[in-house]
Amino acid sequence: EDYIMARLVVNSDRTKGHINKEIYGHFSEHLGRCIYEGIWVGKDSKIPNTDGIRNDVIEALRKMKLPVLRWPGGCFADEYHWKDGIGPKENRKKMVNTNWGGVVEDNSFGTHEFMRLCELTGAEPYINGNVGSGTVQEMQEWVEYMTFDGESPMSRLRAENGHPAPWKVKYFGVGNESWGCGGNMTPEYYSNEFRRYGVFCRNYGDNKLYKIACGANASDYNWTEVVMKNAAHAMDGISLHYYSLPTGSWTGSKGASTGFDANEWITLLSRTLFMEELITKHSTIMDKYDPDKRIGLIVDEWGTWYDVEPGTNPGFLYQQNTLRDALVAAINLNIFNSHCDRVKMANLAQLVNVLQAPILTEGAKMLLTPTYHVLEMYSVHQDAELVDIDFENEDYSFNGITIPKYSVSASKNASGELNITLANLSHRASGRLSCELRGEKYTVVTARILTADELDAHNTFDNPEAVKPSSYDGFALRGSRLTGTIPAKSVLVITLK
Repeated sequence: EDYIMARLVVNSDRTKGHINKEIYGHFSEHLGRCIYEGIWVGKDSKIPNTDGIRNDVIEALRKMKLPVLRWPGGCFADEYHWKDGIGPKENRKKMVNTNWGGVVEDNSFGTHEFMRLCELTGAEPYINGNVGSGTVQEMQEWVEYMTFDGESPMSRLRAENGHPAPWKVKYFGVGNESWGCGGNMTPEYYSNEFRRYGVFCRNYGDNKLYKIACGANASDYNWTEVVMKNAAHAMDGISLHYYSLPTGSWTGSKGASTGFDANEWITLLSRTLFMEELITKHSTIMDKYDPDKRIGLIVDEWGTWYDVEPGTNPGFLYQQNTLRDALVAAINLNIFNSHCDRVKMANLAQLVNVLQAPILTEGAKMLLTPTYHVLEMYSVHQDAELVDIDFENEDYSFNGITIPKYSVSASKNASGELNITLANLSHRASGRLSCELRGEKYTVVTARILTADELDAHNTFDNPEAVKPSSYDGFALRGSRLTGTIPAKSVLVITLK
């Protein structure tokens, strides 16, 4: 096979911005088996747990360096009434989860349990407030309940429920998908509601809320325009939601998570790459109203969305997770890194058992998906400095679709290590890398790779380690030149010291 060299220049002395660790964030909704079974089993469970939260999941999330976790939704957030989820379990109201399968929500996992999850995993909490069916007073009191350190009805209630000290809550979302399941609002109407609700989301003591406005669904640029124009002064961040679907259809079949062919492989990756255009265009609108880039673009729902696994509840959104999902994760994270001047947080949907989940559980069993492994590999970028690169990409064409063959980003961390994450999107062609390292001297190269033989290779409870990272010795460093082979359909992290 004739190789075209993929030429990369890394200017490690030129940094282009700080990669917030929150770009590697996650999302946990009261949906299917994400919270119940996936995270929360209750204190009486035979499954080993800490205060009702699964120990195996806690350990996996710590290893992945979970930086921030969004809760309780999603569509569920705009029908969630937080007072139903506090106090003695037997007194908590039951409700029907109308968005997700019509199952009964017993509210046994509420504010205290979520905050405990964040403590156990080291994650920063990101609370999504209820604008759709809630009141200003309800939202105001929730913020007060969580963060006020003085004498008040809410702080007293919190103490009565076993937590005298306030929590630190930085990230707070004012509504979710207000254009759809969160209230079917126009951007004009929502921006006024955001301004009103936002006034009453107060900063108590030294707790400073980072207020996130509901942003656009995919390419709804008018939404961003109107909300920025009317409410930029009142927000710290604005969200963006975009999912990758093989068929691109929300009404018919979305495509299967496994058993797909090379055509579906490249189709999904091309849809994923649309994230680049979305971020660029939404950022351009934001620049008009916020030229100093004070406001963060918060991509708080992203990932793949397929037809559910056969035989599972269609409202539970349970799907398998393959090597293809690993490539989707690698592409998105490289894009977020490269836009770190504007993208300040991103949250993969969702943490356990739902959509593009890093973790799947079945009773007492747990497995780590290919997506998990990419997040763990890419954790080297958390809070690192984005490094300037110059890359001559190649085309990858199949069945009438052409996309770039590679996805790449590079950063250096506080200890001076350079990390390059590189994904080869081609389902069949490997490549050769020729990389010139400018600005700083490196003497040692190591690498890890995630790949597999089958396009839909995935982990099962019978074979939980079919797809996992391994060390890779396919790169050589001579002076300032790094060369090596980039296998097909692979995700690499290359570390230089």
